[in-house]
Amino acid sequence: MAIVDKTAASIAFYGDDLDPDEITCALGQPTKGVRKGEVYFRPENIRRVARTGQWSFSVEDAQPGDLDQQIRTLFASLSDDLGAWKDFTTRYKSWLFVGLFLAEHNEGLSLSPETLSAIGARGLELELDIYSARDKDDDEDDGSKEIMA
Repeated sequence: MAIVDKTAASIAFYGDDLDPDEITCALGQPTKGVRKGEVYFRPENIRRVARTGQWSFSVEDAQPGDLDQQIRTLFASLSDDLGAWKDFTTRYKSWLFVGLFLAEHNEGLSLSPETLSAIGARGLELELDIYSARDKDDDEDDGSKEIMA
């Protein structure tokens, strides 16, 4: 089994009453923090109005994929106050987003017991989005899909 070609990882909290400053004070500086109704800009410089509050933190994509290291980097960059994590994961929709981008039909990865424990200790749901090599080929053909990581 080959190693996953590329991985992406981020942590996010969403909620209509979410105050990104509260989470920032407790956990650390986000990649993106916005209140419901605020204007923000997508990377393509597209203006948007937030439909709900969001606080998110991302690390750089890894190619070849190294998800275990990315998750360790996410957690090392933020507070280890498990009480704060549990408070926010109870109050808001939250997850650890993972994007797995495959170049071949049989690629894989593993997570260490320490990483799995760290995810659970924070009360985070692990969300896996898997993009096959065929997905990439389809994107190149018609450009109709948008992969967001």
